[in-house]
Amino acid sequence: MKQIFKNIKGDRLIWAIAALLAIFSFLPVYSAASNLAYVGDSGNTFAFFLKHLMHLFLGFTIMYGVHKIPYRYFRGLSIVLIPVVLVLLVITMLQGTTIEGANASRWIQIPIVNMSFQTSTFAFVVLMVFVARYMSKIKDKKISFKESILPLWIPVFLVLVLILPANFSTAAIMFVMVLMLVFLGGYPIKYLTVIVGTGILALILFVLIAKAFPDAMPNRIDTWMSRIESFSDGGDTEADYQIEKAKIAIASGGIQGVGPGKSIQKNFLPQSSSDFIYAIIVEEYGLIGGFILMIFYLWLLFRIVIVSQKADTIFGKLLVLGVGLPIVFQALINMAVAVELFPVTGQTLPLISSGGTSIWMTCLALGIILSVSAKREEIKEQEDREDNPLEILSEAI
Repeated sequence: MKQIFKNIKGDRLIWAIAALLAIFSFLPVYSAASNLAYVGDSGNTFAFFLKHLMHLFLGFTIMYGVHKIPYRYFRGLSIVLIPVVLVLLVITMLQGTTIEGANASRWIQIPIVNMSFQTSTFAFVVLMVFVARYMSKIKDKKISFKESILPLWIPVFLVLVLILPANFSTAAIMFVMVLMLVFLGGYPIKYLTVIVGTGILALILFVLIAKAFPDAMPNRIDTWMSRIESFSDGGDTEADYQIEKAKIAIASGGIQGVGPGKSIQKNFLPQSSSDFIYAIIVEEYGLIGGFILMIFYLWLLFRIVIVSQKADTIFGKLLVLGVGLPIVFQALINMAVAVELFPVTGQTLPLISSGGTSIWMTCLALGIILSVSAKREEIKEQEDREDNPLEILSEAI
């Protein structure tokens, strides 16, 4: 164990925040799992606890392994992985999975290990690395809009188009995050307005096609519209039911909460261990617990910005922001949905919600950030040795 800690590099506070969030996650996940266990007639809540433990163990293994890779390698890997991502998204879309008549083709089945994998989350990380690579390449160069279409926007729109039919919220968040990253990378605002306009027109065209051919994507447009109407008008829909139960959970928690494992709404709230776990956390640990959890994510955001500012290259700076900002953004959206500040999106709470793919891809992103931070530490140690002639002499001897 001592040897492992000795080999851990990168920002220690990011490691600490990730570890604290992961440790805390066992309490609400185990509490919410009681509902899932008895709904499934197994009654074995420990199985869900063990499953979450294995997901986190594999996630932190990924984080540890990735942070040992020099971050400059991710530049080339992103080019190689974009075609892989496109193929995986096509396969996922063609599976034709349906849930209660609605297209829910978000997961790909891996028969060898008998598990499912949500390809859109993997595509998210790869796409952000790809965009960071391109923006660092053109930094301080004058580039026309036409020159950026093929190497940047065509891959971006291909990924978004393949995700959009089954997962509108993820596609929308990815689009916003890409726009934010290219803006931070110095992409001209006048070109960004063209991209935003193109994106809106593409969405309108998609909606019209889906309405014209409803059998191609059953109920997807109706689902989006019902969630938006539920958010604005409070209609009688499933999304409205989820929000009402979430608000009851939050109101029941009060300031201090009802106590660990004592949530009542976990028995009525769908997705209580994933999409709406924040409501269960507030019910059991009160507004104090919910506020402290929010502070941890904002603390993580602060450390991400610090690591970005200290990165030794433009690619490193953009890479950290590209894979780090979506983690905090997703967390804030999850919390906003629980208190009805945002329509129901299906976004999980990073490192807290149950679900293997979400945990693994969050850990992958954190591993990339730590790789950038570790490189900065390596440079600083080298500079310190160069400033110390006695140390150089002792190494020579």
